[in-house]
Amino acid sequence: MRKELPEIVRADEWAPLVIRTDYTDDAAWRAVVAELERGAGDREWESPVHLVDDRRWDGVTSDEALVAAARDEELSVVFLADGVTMRSPLRPLLALDLGADDDQDLDPVFYQELIDSPPPREVRVVPDAVHLVHGNLQLANVDFPEFAEEAADDPDGVVRDL
Repeated sequence: MRKELPEIVRADEWAPLVIRTDYTDDAAWRAVVAELERGAGDREWESPVHLVDDRRWDGVTSDEALVAAARDEELSVVFLADGVTMRSPLRPLLALDLGADDDQDLDPVFYQELIDSPPPREVRVVPDAVHLVHGNLQLANVDFPEFAEEAADDPDGVVRDL
C-alpha cells in the first residue's frame, strides 16, 4: 500500500524542490542544507531552494516521490536527499526526471528504439549543481539525458556545477 503523501506547494517555480527522505543523520542533513544555501548565494539569478523536511516523507521511494511531485505540472525535476545523500561525503542528491513519462504513448512504428532503451530518469547531483540542473531543465536548455551523460563521465558518477 502506498503512503498518502502531503501535497507540495511551492511559492516559486524557479526554486528547486528538495525532499528529505532519509532521517538517519540530522548532521548530514544540515550539511546538505548548508551546501544548498551556499550555492544559492553565489549567483544573483538563483532562487532559494524549496526544502521539504517532513517525516511523512521518511523512506519514500523514488517512484512514490515521482508520483507526488508530478502533481506540480510546472516541475521538471525533483531532488531527493536519501540514504546515499546522507552517507556519501559528496552529499549527492538523487535527481528524478518528471518529464520521462512523456514517452509513454510513443508509436512503436517510429520509436521502438526509444521504447526498448528509455533514457535515464535519475542521476546524482552534488548540492552545488542543483540550481544548474533545475534551471536548465526548467528552461529546456538541456535534456535530462545530457546530465546523465555528464554524470557518467564524472569519476564519482555525479553532476557537478562547473
